[in-house]
Parts: sequence; C-alpha cells; structure tokens
Amino acid sequence: MGLPPPGLAGRWRRLFAGALDLLIVNVAVGPFTWTSWSQVWDGSRDGTQPYPVEHTFVAGLVAFLYFWLLHAFWNGQTLGKKVFGLRVVSEFGGRIGVGQAAVRQAVFTALGWLCCVGSLVDLGWILFDPRKQAVHDKAARTVVVNA
Repeated sequence: MGLPPPGLAGRWRRLFAGALDLLIVNVAVGPFTWTSWSQVWDGSRDGTQPYPVEHTFVAGLVAFLYFWLLHAFWNGQTLGKKVFGLRVVSEFGGRIGVGQAAVRQAVFTALGWLCCVGSLVDLGWILFDPRKQAVHDKAARTVVVNA
C-alpha cells in the first residue's frame, strides 16, 4: 500500500473546504433550480408538490462537473480547497489524473444518492482512517494533503 505523502490535510479544514465548495455549487445552480423551491414548499396546496427531476439532474451535473474538472485540471484543487490550502493527490503524492478524479467524484455522488446514509458513511470514514481517506478517496486511490 505504501506510505502516504507527508502533510495529510486536517479533518476540519477538509470539512470547511467542502462546505465552501457546496455553497459555491448551490449558488451556481440556484438560478436553474429556483422554480423547484416554489413547487416544493407551496403552502396554498397543503404543503409539498412534486419536485421536477430535470432540476435535480442539472444540479447534480453541475456539481459533478465542478468537482471532477477542477480536481483533474486545476492541480487537484477546487475553490474551497484552494482557499483552505488543500489539494488532492494520488496515494503516493503525484498529481491525480482525469480518470482518478472522475472515479473519486462518481463514488462520492453514488454514495450521496443513498439517502444521505452513504454520504455519512463516506465522510465519516475520515474520522477512523489513519490516512484520513474517505471512501471516495479509497476508491480513487487519492489523499487530501496540505497544498
């Protein structure tokens, strides 16, 4: 398995970088999904109404592309990771490739679809793993380090 690269990122910094990235993605997809909110929280019709699937697809696609493309082509960093001084590298310290970034994000997305339980397991794994890897990191053979 080999030794991880030096300078593994702290768990709290990863959390805050991820929260900033999710805020950025939500602001970016907000104009495309705004009508969804009026359909979800419609008090005049006894609460909720059906959620348009195409809006969920657009939001998911934008999020996938944001994380995948920035990790693959911007030195393993998203905007949140850049702000908090982090980056994603291969298990042995090299730059991650396009395929690794795609696998990492695909596993993260698939686990997120498991009704939040998958996301909790995925991100909770960081707390117990000696290399501070989430499940999506293990699948893509990546680690998050200080930039």
